[in-house]
Amino acid sequence: MSAESVRIAYFTIVTKEVTRFLRIWQQTLLPPVITTSLYFVIFGNLIGPRIGDMEGFRYIDFIVPGLILMAVITNSYANVSSSFFSAKFQRSIEEIQVSPTPEWVILLGYVTGGMARGLLVGVVVSVVAMLFSGLTVHSFPVMLSVILLTAMLFALGGFLNGLFARKFDDVSIVPTFILTPLTYLGGVFYSINLLPPFWQAVSHGNPILYMINGFRYGFLGISDIDLGLSYAIIIAFAVALFWINLRLLKTGYGIRT
Repeated sequence: MSAESVRIAYFTIVTKEVTRFLRIWQQTLLPPVITTSLYFVIFGNLIGPRIGDMEGFRYIDFIVPGLILMAVITNSYANVSSSFFSAKFQRSIEEIQVSPTPEWVILLGYVTGGMARGLLVGVVVSVVAMLFSGLTVHSFPVMLSVILLTAMLFALGGFLNGLFARKFDDVSIVPTFILTPLTYLGGVFYSINLLPPFWQAVSHGNPILYMINGFRYGFLGISDIDLGLSYAIIIAFAVALFWINLRLLKTGYGIRT
C-alpha cells in the first residue's frame, strides 16, 4: 500500500470519526460543559471558600486543571469505545479490514478521532473555566504535552474496551466501575499530601494521579509527583496499550467471531 493510500485511509477514518461526534454535538460536547460548570459552581464557588487555599492557591484554581483533564479523559475514552464497538456491531470494520489498509492505520485513525473529541471538549471546558477562575499557564509545553499524551492514552484504552465488548452494556462497564473511581481518586479535588502515609502510598498506584499532577504543573507549577515520573508512566502505558491493541487487531480478536 503506497504512502498516499495510507494517508487517504487515515484521514478518511479520522474525518468519519470527527464528523460523527460533531453531528451529535448536543450529546458529545454539551453535557461535559454543563457537568463541569456544576463542579465549578458547587466545589469552586460554594464549597471552595470554606476549604480555603490548597497548596498556596485558591481552591477553585487548584481544581481547574483536574476538571479539564477529567473531561478530556472521559470523552477520549468514550468516543473510541462506542464508535469502534458500533463498527463491530454493524460489521463495517470488517469492510475496512478486507481492504489493504494496515491495522496500525485503522488504530491510529480511531485514536486520533477520540483525541480530537477529548481535546475539543478540553478547550470548551477551559473557556468555561475562565468564567470562574483566573486561568493561568505556568508551562505551556508541559500542559500541551501532558494533555495530548493523556488523550492518546485513553483513546487507546477506549479502543481496547471496544475490542473486548460483546454487547452495548460492556462499553459502559469500564468507565462506570473503573475509570470514574480512579479519576475521582486521582487528586482532582485534593492534594495527596493531605492523606495519611498509607493512603498516599495507595494513591501512587493510581496512574491517573500522575497525569493530573503533570497537567496541574503545566498550569500552576506545582505537583505532588515528580514530573519526569509522570511522563514515564503516561508514555509507558500508552506504548503498552498501542502494542496490545495492534496485536489484537491483527489477530481479529473480538471481531472475527
